[in-house]
Amino acid sequence: LLSARLNNALEKKRLRDKEIKYQDKIKIEQKKSENLLLNILPSSTASRLKSGETLIADDIEDATVLFADIPKFTSLSSRITAKELVMLLNTIFSKFDEILSRYSLEKIKTIGDNYMLAGGIPNPNKDHAELVALMALEMIDVMLEMSEKVNHKLEIRIGMNSGPLSAGVIGKKKFVYDLWGDTVNVASRMETSGKTNKIHVSEASYQHLKDTFNFIKCDKMDIPGKGLMQTYYLTNKL
Repeated sequence: LLSARLNNALEKKRLRDKEIKYQDKIKIEQKKSENLLLNILPSSTASRLKSGETLIADDIEDATVLFADIPKFTSLSSRITAKELVMLLNTIFSKFDEILSRYSLEKIKTIGDNYMLAGGIPNPNKDHAELVALMALEMIDVMLEMSEKVNHKLEIRIGMNSGPLSAGVIGKKKFVYDLWGDTVNVASRMETSGKTNKIHVSEASYQHLKDTFNFIKCDKMDIPGKGLMQTYYLTNKL
């Protein structure tokens, strides 16, 4: 009887130990899933998705959007291998990610050698324009630093705009967090119509930043889809 009781106790302990191991594995996998989700979505949006929301769409009253592009980046393919090209781009974007995290901004997406981010989303932040401007200045510094390391002139073209926009999650498979609206379109136009190693800023962003940053006023530009617009080049913080 004693032997049977001992064997029963040992079996219970073995099953309990096995259960604890399974629970630990489940917790580890859950943590991996949460980290992956946070790499795709803002934390507050990820929490809403986990709580069961199926349609996430928000109207943001005021935010700042930045587009950055590395012109002629693929021309490097004649000098280095495809793997080295991807590794270089990954190094640059990883440095951008570090700055982004420091300023509590949101990376929206990368497409090829184009990097898109925003401030003031999904949660309002009255300093969104200033934080994006500070990041833009550091992004130019990163490109100058990387140019010296690879012994090749790397340039970046940056555009910024501020205003209302819509933000949300689209798709059921490979879903993405994205932004829509005229504010986003104008930010993209600021980038494509700007000069390399310059931060091309709209009137709306200028109004947010004029008391804390220095600017060079541009001649009015004919912006595709918008007509004549007054724009500026942001140079440095006061």
